[in-house]
Amino acid sequence: MKNKYHTIMIESIDNDMVGEEITVSGWVQTIRDHGGVLFLDLRDTTGVLQTVSNDDELFKGLSRESVIKVSGKLRSRSKDTINEKLKSGKVELLVETLEVLSESLHELPFEIMSSKQVQEDIRLKYRYLDMRNEKVKSNILLRSDILHFLRNKMHDKDFTEVQTPILTASSPEGARDFVVPSRKFKGKFYALPQAPQIYKELLMVGGLAKYFQIAPCFRDEDSRADRTLEFYQLDLEMSFVEEEDVLQLGEDIFYDVFSKFSDKKVSPKPFKRFTYEEAMDKYGSDKPDLRNPLIIEDISELLKDTTFGPFKDSIIKAINVDGIGDKSNSWFNEVVDYASSIGMPGIGYLTLCEDGTFKGPIDKFLSDKERKELIKTLNMKSNSVVFFIANKKKRVAQKFAGLIRTELGRKLDLIDNDRIELCIIKDFPLFEYDDKLKKYEFCHNPFSLPKDGNIEYNKDNIDKVLAYQYDFVCNGNEMASGAIRNSNLESLTRGFEAVGYKKEDVETRFQSMFNAFRYGCPPHGGMALGIDRILMIIKDEINLREVQAFPVSTSGMDYMMGSPSALEPSQLAELGIQVKEE
Repeated sequence: MKNKYHTIMIESIDNDMVGEEITVSGWVQTIRDHGGVLFLDLRDTTGVLQTVSNDDELFKGLSRESVIKVSGKLRSRSKDTINEKLKSGKVELLVETLEVLSESLHELPFEIMSSKQVQEDIRLKYRYLDMRNEKVKSNILLRSDILHFLRNKMHDKDFTEVQTPILTASSPEGARDFVVPSRKFKGKFYALPQAPQIYKELLMVGGLAKYFQIAPCFRDEDSRADRTLEFYQLDLEMSFVEEEDVLQLGEDIFYDVFSKFSDKKVSPKPFKRFTYEEAMDKYGSDKPDLRNPLIIEDISELLKDTTFGPFKDSIIKAINVDGIGDKSNSWFNEVVDYASSIGMPGIGYLTLCEDGTFKGPIDKFLSDKERKELIKTLNMKSNSVVFFIANKKKRVAQKFAGLIRTELGRKLDLIDNDRIELCIIKDFPLFEYDDKLKKYEFCHNPFSLPKDGNIEYNKDNIDKVLAYQYDFVCNGNEMASGAIRNSNLESLTRGFEAVGYKKEDVETRFQSMFNAFRYGCPPHGGMALGIDRILMIIKDEINLREVQAFPVSTSGMDYMMGSPSALEPSQLAELGIQVKEE
């Protein structure tokens, strides 16, 4: 059956069709008057085609972004008018008839082709216009291709796709839940899932060997560049597996998706692996950017007898950078200012001179032995500069050193943007101390299997308990997180009790899991890969909102749909809710 709006899509037009009568529909991109000859660039979903008319009336009154249908004969362009940037750039359509299918307002909120330079809130309010920009649209099309690829890959590996509920129960999984009031059960609430964590474990209990889904996840947290209120992940779980089985699967998925959809050099399999402690010691982060060649060294033992006050009884970290001793004072002052901006009381540095002596205020506090050990330990060369980071607390010293490492990498342009460097971080602590709450919390997933088995937690060992938890990291971004699960109910309960929950509260909050595990639970484990972050890396975007079709703003507002919005009094009454005026 012939389509009355199209005989052809622009992407399929080529030189072999010159002389044919064709019909094309799309949006008016530009109109140009060249002294009696009118040119109209027509854009459809697949490309742009130049059309031309000698009739002044044919294009008269047309506004840009109106939807039109044009028919005419395709002809070759003259050699001096060929546009090599367009696939259809060697031909043009001599328009014989034109029909306006839908007229656009003459005043557009912004220029479509340069919308990425427009204030983000305006772009999101008119997102349907913004996505007509080729760069924005390409992100959406790539997302479709990647999802198709991932689904096929998982099916090829004999995984079963299952959709888990969106309305579920509130669960203490580390972030704030979005809650939905129940009309039928007044005073009670559903929650939107932070992740399908409990459901996928119940699928393993149900006997599904391999599960996956492209899962929506919701977290009522402040937005940032790599976090939005709603995001998607490739969620997967397998029964009768050990940690290595899951890690190899993750390597396979990440390597294949990046190799297929990115032109950058992808780190080979197997990816580099670090324990959490190794990563924190060497890079000051559990999501290190391995494109940065700088390494952090711990020199606490080397300077244990130091007379320099800020270093006494402290964890001391050092970062050696070759060949920057001749940088200006203002350059080093910028590093000092950055250190101050992240909360450091200061940062010291020393330059190794050509004669083997050090230059810098800390030098006078060093012994000859310490100077020699520094040069040897850090493999310093003439004109090298070593930066010192010190703090009484180990984790604080590590994190400050990591931030300084990242800033030095940025300032010195050490990051190779043509590489995709993946690694695996494993052996996370099961618990970590929260200085604000003054108590221990789960470091990652509360359902992870402790590496020390079924143990009692106390003040002497809680810092030392490691878990079968792992993250995949790419270019300084956490790309996936997973674990081998703890299916021992006693051990699970003790873990929650260690962070302040009562046994009866745990069994109530997780009644489905506790009931299910009593009927035979296989050993199982899995992970969740961030779809949005994969797209960010491939497209070199700086935030997740650029790779989502209809994102909300950084404040959490949806300016296009007008949400969140107030409910009518009748709706609130039906739900049994009263709004408290502030």
